[in-house]
Amino acid sequence: MARNNTITRRSATAKRGAARPLLGLTMGDPAGIGPEVIAKALADKALTRLCCPVVIGSRHVMERTIAWLKLPLQVVEFQPTDTMRVKAGQVAVADPLEGPLPKFRMGVATAVTGAASIACIKRAVELAQAGSLDGIVTAPINKEAMNMAGYHYPGHTELLAELTQTKEFGMMIVGGPLKIMFTTTHVAIHALSPLLTTDRIAKAIRLAHLGLTKYFGIARPRIGVAALNPHAGEHGLFGNEEATSIAPAVRLARASGIKASDPLPADTLFGKAARGAYDGVVAMYHDQGLIPLKLVAFGTCVNLTVGLPIIRTSVDHGTAYDIAGKGIAEHGSLLEAVKVAARLAKSWSPVKQTSR
Repeated sequence: MARNNTITRRSATAKRGAARPLLGLTMGDPAGIGPEVIAKALADKALTRLCCPVVIGSRHVMERTIAWLKLPLQVVEFQPTDTMRVKAGQVAVADPLEGPLPKFRMGVATAVTGAASIACIKRAVELAQAGSLDGIVTAPINKEAMNMAGYHYPGHTELLAELTQTKEFGMMIVGGPLKIMFTTTHVAIHALSPLLTTDRIAKAIRLAHLGLTKYFGIARPRIGVAALNPHAGEHGLFGNEEATSIAPAVRLARASGIKASDPLPADTLFGKAARGAYDGVVAMYHDQGLIPLKLVAFGTCVNLTVGLPIIRTSVDHGTAYDIAGKGIAEHGSLLEAVKVAARLAKSWSPVKQTSR
């Protein structure tokens, strides 16, 4: 790590302008690759050139992971109320757990690991809202483990929105030349059509506009809106969601001054966006947007939650149970997520929620 990292409260980091922001890295599911990629990132000098990192996670898990990977790092306790100097080779950890976790198996979802991952997220949000962190970067959680622990959320995004009492929020993923806002996320395909209401799609277009203007500084973004059906429905031949839900949402967006396209066939829209015809795209469902993103930027995509009063970015991968504990996980996506969070922290002002 960089020499003489100084960790202080927000007023002495991001508000100073020149200092590196103080970012909390949540451990994620301890049975997955989260602790491994965080440990590897902490040993990479590129990370501490970007920020002053604090791990929000189990001290015991991080110490064990660092020892297993044979990294030259030492865990020290993070106290958010104090100014704290972190020397080269030290890792600041804020542990929200009461003690070491009971024994668990790598690559296996359990209520214990699910509860631990949620505790880390809650603590990170508390610290960020208190001003002790300039933003948070989340390692992956396992949705099965989270539900086993009694937390019935589709994912990070909905949990973060509830913790911050955010009413209008959305998942934007950026990678390579693409910036994509999702109308729906973890939804079964057979249940998709009824969820694509005009209001829901209009909200996604608004959030895409917010993300592109506030987070990326594009004054008048051009937003491509993906159709749901092949050939945008072909005038009802292959479906009518374009006419009944998507086009009315586009009209609402245009009435508020947003530059949104007509519903366009997804098989051509993403290529046009990648070549610069659009600044961002609104996708109707998870795989519609993730397939092109991972095709052009696998391993370097960043998940950004738009609408929260705090900065939150995340890796583009899951817990990867199949390789957890093997020491082969890559930390490049985490570095990219830190890079985006650090850039946002330098000019951050909370998103103002509007009632609709």
